[in-house]
Amino acid sequence: MNIEEFFQLSAGKWFSHRTSHHLAFNKSEDGKSDIIIEMLTADHPEVIKLCQLYEIPSSSASCGAKVSWNGITEGVQQKYSGSTVLVLVPDVDKADEGKLLREIGDTEKALVPGRYKMGSDEALTLTTESETICSEERLWFASPNLRMRVLVVKRIDGFSTASFTSEIRMGGSPTASKVSETANPVSS
Repeated sequence: MNIEEFFQLSAGKWFSHRTSHHLAFNKSEDGKSDIIIEMLTADHPEVIKLCQLYEIPSSSASCGAKVSWNGITEGVQQKYSGSTVLVLVPDVDKADEGKLLREIGDTEKALVPGRYKMGSDEALTLTTESETICSEERLWFASPNLRMRVLVVKRIDGFSTASFTSEIRMGGSPTASKVSETANPVSS
């Protein structure tokens, strides 16, 4: 599976259950959310706009996605919602690796491009590093309607968070050809 196929298979509505462990505080928390992932073509206005922000020619983008979420963190009953746009810009010499562009969040002050790598095991790894934080996220499909994610976030002050998320497709199923191709469980 290539990166575009991975994004296409990710499109739809998902129920997400996340367990996070804050290593410095030896504390865990659970969260649940609904996630909607929409594929964006390379010529979509939001993809072009994001490429312009990063000063990257939009012609070098392969595809993008708009991700929207609405959820709650259990225990503290804290609600959260939002959306972001992601754009993939493949390396010239390696189509399964490249830059990951994303919109700036409310707490971020600078554009920080990440990296993506589609592994031979059909797992996607996303990394982002800035002056204050480093994150690595690995995503894979256990089946076409079950997606898994693990995320490790390390901050410069030493605090780290690790989380595991399972996502169950609730709607917007992938095309039949993608379903049959992606029924393989992935091992780390």
